[in-house]
Amino acid sequence: MVEQGGAAADSYVQGFVIPVPAGRREDYRKLAEEAWVLFKDYGALRVVEAWGDDVPDGKVTDFRRAVKAEPGEKIVFSFMEWPSREVCDAAHDKMMKDERMKPPEGMDWPFDAKRMIYAEFTPVVTLEK
Repeated sequence: MVEQGGAAADSYVQGFVIPVPAGRREDYRKLAEEAWVLFKDYGALRVVEAWGDDVPDGKVTDFRRAVKAEPGEKIVFSFMEWPSREVCDAAHDKMMKDERMKPPEGMDWPFDAKRMIYAEFTPVVTLEK
């Protein structure tokens, strides 16, 4: 759905799983495109936002259960690469206070942020494209 920036060796990765109502896909895509400017300003190297295409229900756990997806919601899998954990950590508080983190005027968030899950990772293996 959205891919901005470029991969880098030795990056630090944030991963996200987000339930988004199917009818809000374009709102989410637009928000993700606009957010890239902010993330890039604070040092992000790359962001990928992927719209769920084949997200099967599991027997014990799965992406849908992880975010308590409701009927009619799709799953977005996203990751962002940073040059280092230090850059990522320094950006976090600044971004949360940045007015650009608010959705565009007249639009509410196209997802329930309380059900978004995220984590940070140090890559073990990075392969070339």
